[in-house]
Parts: sequence; C-alpha cells; structure tokens
Amino acid sequence: MATSKNMNVFYRQKKNSTASTGQKSTKSPSPKHAATFGSDFTQPPALVSHGGSLDLKDDFDEQEQALRQFDMNMAYGPCVGITRLDRWERAQRMGLNPPKEIESLLKGGKVKLESLFDGRV
Repeated sequence: MATSKNMNVFYRQKKNSTASTGQKSTKSPSPKHAATFGSDFTQPPALVSHGGSLDLKDDFDEQEQALRQFDMNMAYGPCVGITRLDRWERAQRMGLNPPKEIESLLKGGKVKLESLFDGRV
C-alpha cells in the first residue's frame, strides 16, 4: 500500500495553467472550420451541400468509371499534373502494361483527358 502511494507522488504531473499565473491568452479563438470559413472552394464538389443534403451521387458513365479506376491505380505512376493520355503513354514506355481499353477510350475523344485529381490537388 505504501509503495503505490509513493508511486503516485513520484509520477505526479505538473499542469501548466494560465489561471495559476494570472495571465490570460491574447490569442483570439479561431472560427470553427477556419480553412473553409466563407469559401466553398476548398471543398470537393461531391461534398458541397445542395438543398440541405450532401450531393454524393456521381454523374458519370462506365467509360468515366474505367478512367477513374485508371487514375486511382498508382501502379502506372502519379497522375497529378499530367493528362490521362500522357500518363498512359508514359506507363507504356516504362513497360508497365497499362490497359489497352484506356488507350482506346482516350484516343476516341469523347472523354475528359484530365485526371480525377486535376485542379483538386
């Protein structure tokens, strides 16, 4: 019993308290969510609220879904700052064997060439 009491004294923590020193903090409290305060630019479009509910529905077809899977697959290298076609061609030159389906989609001209992360990172 005496040992546990000695241990409590030995490990007692000293807390820094502004109340004990009589000093008040001069730093003003920051608003909640200061990074997004007054701006919806920092929020990805999928999370912007329309009419009180989150807009989590995706408006894209199977082709865009395949291209987004290509964007998310890091086996073909980074996709920031490069178009999807340039990334596919780079992966091909490096011998990474990117899917031929992606090449045909990109060269077909009916899809967006910018990656999923373009303008968001």
